[in-house]
Amino acid sequence: MTPWAVLFSIAVLLLLLISGKVKPAIAFVTLAGLFLLFGFVDTSTLLMQYTNPALATLLLLLMVSLALERSPLLDWLSRHLLKGHPRLATARLMGSTAVLSAFLNNTAVVAAFLGAISRQQRIAPSRLLIPLSYASILGGITTLVGTSTNLVVNSFNLSASGSELGVFQFSLVGIPVALITLCVLLWRANALPHHRLEDTDEKLSYFLAADVEADSPMIGVSIEENGLRSLNGLYLLEIERQGRLISPVAPDERLQAADTLVFTGEVSKVQALQRFPGLNLFGHQADNLLATNLVEVVISHESELSDKTLQDVDFRSMFSAGVVGIRRGGKRLEGQLGKIPLRVGDCLLLAVSADFRQHRNIDRNFHLLSGSFKRPQLTKNESVMTLGGFASVIALATANLLPLFHGLLLLLGGLLLLKVISLAELRRRFPFELWLIIGSALGIAQAMENSGAAAVLAEGMQWMFSGYGVYAAFIGCYLLTLLLTETVTNNAAAALAFPIAWSTAQAFGVDPMPFVMAVAYGASACFLIPFGYQTHLMVYSPGRYKITDFFKIGLPVSITYSAAVLVITPMVFPF
Repeated sequence: MTPWAVLFSIAVLLLLLISGKVKPAIAFVTLAGLFLLFGFVDTSTLLMQYTNPALATLLLLLMVSLALERSPLLDWLSRHLLKGHPRLATARLMGSTAVLSAFLNNTAVVAAFLGAISRQQRIAPSRLLIPLSYASILGGITTLVGTSTNLVVNSFNLSASGSELGVFQFSLVGIPVALITLCVLLWRANALPHHRLEDTDEKLSYFLAADVEADSPMIGVSIEENGLRSLNGLYLLEIERQGRLISPVAPDERLQAADTLVFTGEVSKVQALQRFPGLNLFGHQADNLLATNLVEVVISHESELSDKTLQDVDFRSMFSAGVVGIRRGGKRLEGQLGKIPLRVGDCLLLAVSADFRQHRNIDRNFHLLSGSFKRPQLTKNESVMTLGGFASVIALATANLLPLFHGLLLLLGGLLLLKVISLAELRRRFPFELWLIIGSALGIAQAMENSGAAAVLAEGMQWMFSGYGVYAAFIGCYLLTLLLTETVTNNAAAALAFPIAWSTAQAFGVDPMPFVMAVAYGASACFLIPFGYQTHLMVYSPGRYKITDFFKIGLPVSITYSAAVLVITPMVFPF
């Protein structure tokens, strides 16, 4: 029963990941701990997985990327790519994003372009942001360092075979797949919604929540008599009173103490609320907030705010800023802002104090969309040194003159020595969750091998595809990975699918490399829904998209991508 108990526990893990009720890091670490407790894997073997050289290479790359993402090159490109005819500008944006994402963290690339696209007026941002996100994925599949997913697969491959994948081993399949899919994406970009900033009938504005103080002279006076119907650019949408909503609000409705007034409209006209005595904007005097700058941000996938409310985290103390409004994709949020659980990808409009830029947790929690606040950038010399050093590391690793791990370690040491990056920043941005997920997943894979669960899987896959051949099994492994990446995170999908693909290759007695590549490319094939990939969540609210927008564009992209992978991979990596 031991193999079946292991397989059952992994099925439970998958269900928990799909439900979203348990964070991946907690789920993977817990299962690895249970396997250790029941003797499916011993202590030394499990600890070795957390120090896997390929996993260490991934962590080093992410830490070096903290310096690379502050290069002024990305900002310079973002200012020059969107000139000329809209179709040509879209093609330039997609091409540049794909090339940069082949070597840089695709989250950093999307973050660099996100603000410039959101602020410019020439082309509707909704026509550009999904292509930006998809192009970053397509660029990432072309090299080992292009996406964390490829490096995760490399970790599993090293553990299973004892050898690492080459920097450009993904390119022979990845480049033609990316080019073919980019052409389809450019064609389908015209089908994206056209949400221009000046389209007032389509404008999705923020919600402003203001509380009526107990001693406010506005109490007992009607909405019309208070002048709340003639605001410049703002509209009183609803009143929250003692746990119930009053909507629409009648002109003769009289205010009561502790009412929460919810406004919508042009948030740039938020100063209109200053003239009302005894009216607090999210629990603070409006005068104090409105004397500061307005900054628009997107909650990042690294943020500690996810699934918490503003009241839970004491947002104002944490960031020296007040939240003026929240929006999520194309959906209007209702109720008090302070009680809304936040999600990765939410747009927040912040009224920031002068101390906002001094907070060191800004980069970890937010991507900047607009406002006067800018992240500190590398100087010209620092940028040249960082980009040159990184290019040298890649070139030496490609030529087999210096292992990638060694080169990245030396580069990180140099960046620390020259104070391009600090130890404090490394501590704040260290990817603990990813390290825990992959280390635990490697331990789980080892437990599957030790318990015989991997052999049971291999026999099952062989039985399932015995009448159809190895190519059908290859397609099955790819489609399984694709399904997982659309329902859980891409890295978790790779971690769950790799042992199955490896076991299948062994069952058929063929070279496992095409199956390894099927997992790598399948785990990056997240095009249908926005919740499985961090760059999709980054563009979801700024583009004011609906889930159907991703599906409408993503379906032909996913079909094209999958067909190209399934045809080209066996040609380059024969069974």
